[in-house]
This record gives sequence, C-alpha cells and structure tokens, in this order.
Amino acid sequence: MNQATDLRIPGPTPLPPAVKQALQRDMIPHRGSAFTALFRDLQRQVREVHRTDGDVIILPGTGSAGWEAAIVNTLSPGDTVLSVVAGDFGTRFAKVAKALRLQVEVVEVEWGRAATPAIVRAALERHPAARAVLYTFNETSTGVTNPLAEIGPVVRDHGALLLVDGVSAVAGLPLEMDAWGVDLILSGSQKAWMCPPGLTIVAVGGRVWEAYRRADYPRFFWDFAQYKKAADSGNTPTTGPLTMLFALKAACDMLEAEGLANVYARHHHLGELIRHGLTGLGYGLFADPAYASDTVTAALPPEGVRVPDLIKAMRAGYGIEVAGGQAHMANELLRIGHMGWVHEPELERTLSALGAVTAELRG
Repeated sequence: MNQATDLRIPGPTPLPPAVKQALQRDMIPHRGSAFTALFRDLQRQVREVHRTDGDVIILPGTGSAGWEAAIVNTLSPGDTVLSVVAGDFGTRFAKVAKALRLQVEVVEVEWGRAATPAIVRAALERHPAARAVLYTFNETSTGVTNPLAEIGPVVRDHGALLLVDGVSAVAGLPLEMDAWGVDLILSGSQKAWMCPPGLTIVAVGGRVWEAYRRADYPRFFWDFAQYKKAADSGNTPTTGPLTMLFALKAACDMLEAEGLANVYARHHHLGELIRHGLTGLGYGLFADPAYASDTVTAALPPEGVRVPDLIKAMRAGYGIEVAGGQAHMANELLRIGHMGWVHEPELERTLSALGAVTAELRG
C-alpha cells in the first residue's frame, strides 16, 4: 500500500496521484494566457465549493495566515470582536486578534461541546459593541462540527460580521456560504483540499467589502483589494505560487468529477465508519454525538492505554500516523483524520492496526 495512504492525522492529508503529477508541471509564464485560463477556471471551481457568488482570494501561506488576513481587511485596531472558543484553534484565532490590538471578548465553550446559536446570541447580547464574530466551523482539536448554518442569522441580526475558520471543513463538509449568511470563510490547502500546505483560500461576501472601506490596518501583502483586482483579470497581484496553484486545480478537478454531494456523502460515511470502529474497540468519542465531525474524530483511549505510547506503536508497527490531542488534552486524546483523499480500505486498515495495538498496550 502507498505509504501516503497511511497518513491518518488531521492534516496534512495524503496527496492523490493527480495532485502529485500536477506538482511536477513545468513553470509557465505567470502573466501569460495559459495561466489566465487556468486561474479563471480555478476561481470558478473554488466558488462552487463555497457555494458563493462572491469573491475568492487565494493567498500564499498556510491556513493560519487567513486569521490575520481576515482581521486586517475588515477591522481596525481597538474594535471589539466576539471570539467563540470551543477548542485550541478557536483559542489561536483569539490570540491573533489580541496580537492585532483588537478588544477581544472571549466566550468559552467546553471542549467537546458545540458553539450553538443560543451561546452566540447570549454572548452578543452581553457585548453589543462587537463588530465581528470569530467562529470555528470544524474544531480540529475536538472533532466537533459547529452549527455554522444556524449562526449566520444570529450574527446578521446583531449587525456584526461573521468571520469563520473553515480550515478542516471546506471541501469536506457541506457549505452554503451565501445561503447561510457567512461573510468570510478561510481554509488551508493541506486539509480536505488534498494539496500540500502552502495556500490559504478565502471566500468573501459583499459585507466584507463594506467593512474593508472602513478598516484602517496597514496592509500590503494581505490586501484583499489587490487580490480581487488582479483576479478579476485572471491573475495574481504578485508572482503566484504556480506549483501550488497547479496542485489546487488538479484537486478541484477531482472534486468536480466526483460531485460535491458525493464528496460530502463519502466523508459522512467514513466519519460513521471510524466512530463505530473506535467505540467497538473501547474508545470513548470526545465530541457531542449530535455535532460529530465527518473530517476528524477525537477519542478517549481505554483505561491502560497512553496516547503517546499508542502513537509510537502505530508508527513503529504499522507505519500509520495518527495524532494526539492539543493544548491541555495533548496526551489525553487520540485524533484520526478522515478528510480529503481517503476511502474505506485505509480506515479499515487503521482500525485493524489500532485494535491490535490497543490490545497489546492493555496487556
């Protein structure tokens, strides 16, 4: 079996052959007609994944760059924002906002629970000055998919912007950006997009451009208006990361060929498969079952099994990479990624190996 299929962490994810082949393409003129044609079609495909008629901005950088780009294009130093923290990545989004001198009001949600509309509504009532809500669609550290579809109307009623971290969600979980009232959602190429790390994909709605005109952060490389102006003519404002764009185009071709409905159904099926398999091995699912993620699962090991030992044994005995938890749960949780280029055989093999390792560690 290709060793790449044994990468069962929540990202980076395995690369399909078509993406690997695209990464080997020769360079082309980045201001030429061939690039313009490719980039225009790529923009169309990325819009379709987001289900938006708005703009898509493709930035060099990992998903984390999207946090800063989202803030400096929509807000100003001193603005109040509500940061909904339900895991480690929500914490990091809040940390970026604080570093950029925003007034950050944090609403803490217990790890493993969902950030529901009631929680967000109550927090906005306590903080009426909030100009934006920072929200995580899929919390990679806990395996929880937060109910984004229900959050947009709450935030719109308040008059704030909804800025969403969708890093481990977009291209793996159903998304209706325009219909749900999402103003901005960012993701990274190394997750369900099936590409190497290196691109931040940001989709922005009309209200973002209204906010952009008021925002007064200094910005140059992350300036959305420059990317939009260039994209409208089928190009990038500076030399684009051609190899990564070739890879993303190949991945989008795969998504388009499979059909988004089928992509989402596959992810749901695999999520159910891994959850059922883990509970059958004596693991406890960490996420609230009503909000369990179809791209990453977090689980508590049976008594007598230490997560660091489990990770080492899976790597040494089977060449399978799984992940531990994050922050205070670093040694408490097992996390398995099942997004992007993944199908039943890989997960069945992972569960089989996990069963053997678990039995061995329990003695």
